[in-house]
Amino acid sequence: MSDDNNTGRDGKTGDLGMNIDGTLVRELAELLAETNLTEIEVADGARKIRVVRGAPNVVAAAPVAYAPAPLAAAPAAAAPAAAAEPAFDGKPVKSPMVGTAYLAAEPGAPDFVSVGKAVKAGDTLLIVEAMKVMNPITAPTAGTVKAILIDNGQPVEFDQPLVVIG
Repeated sequence: MSDDNNTGRDGKTGDLGMNIDGTLVRELAELLAETNLTEIEVADGARKIRVVRGAPNVVAAAPVAYAPAPLAAAPAAAAPAAAAEPAFDGKPVKSPMVGTAYLAAEPGAPDFVSVGKAVKAGDTLLIVEAMKVMNPITAPTAGTVKAILIDNGQPVEFDQPLVVIG
């Protein structure tokens, strides 16, 4: 983004007080293209990022709306995910979408996997619900579940590590 047009709501030019994560915006735009969705919105504390895709054939960047966020909030939110990933010996299975993660098929049912359980490629590890659709997240390779990094019913972000398989 260019700093040439930093016009605030009051019409004055200057610093808007926004900390824009261009990488996140690009990832959200890619997610829209991959899933054929037309709109996605994520919130991190007081900061909201909304990406809307106009036409299916448009390759240019989609319009984006931002809400100001405290400058200290973004680094604090990124630290737990970065710290959780290298702590285990194995390959993390990451969420392909934003949604709510469930460790079992329904309330009261046993979890799909547990730490120490051997899995084969294609075995269901958990489910991510997105827009009322239950999406099974499967093991990409055979191995042993080294860690489960989320709780049942927890909201998850795109590319967030969910399970570690070693």
